[in-house]
Amino acid sequence: MKLQHLAIGDRFEYNGDVYVKTGPLTAASEKGGQRVIPRSAVLRPVGAADAAPAAASSSLERQRVAAAFATFYASCSGLVGDNDRRELDLARRRFLSSLGLGSGD
Repeated sequence: MKLQHLAIGDRFEYNGDVYVKTGPLTAASEKGGQRVIPRSAVLRPVGAADAAPAAASSSLERQRVAAAFATFYASCSGLVGDNDRRELDLARRRFLSSLGLGSGD
């Protein structure tokens, strides 16, 4: 199987290591770090038996992103005026919604 056949978030094995696809040519190793995967690479999908750890990892990553974004939002909200703060809050709600975390209220 080739990388372009996998969806973002799919797990696969390459050169004996397990990765998660993060972009068109990139993947994150379960050991840590990002790597460019050559288009010519032949990959082995990781079976459905491993789906539960991937889902837990995905949930943890969403929580980490949400926490980091909350810190970023707090910093930004102090830098903008009242009119811009409304736009910033709207963007915040859309971002959190895209993570499946609701509006964050």
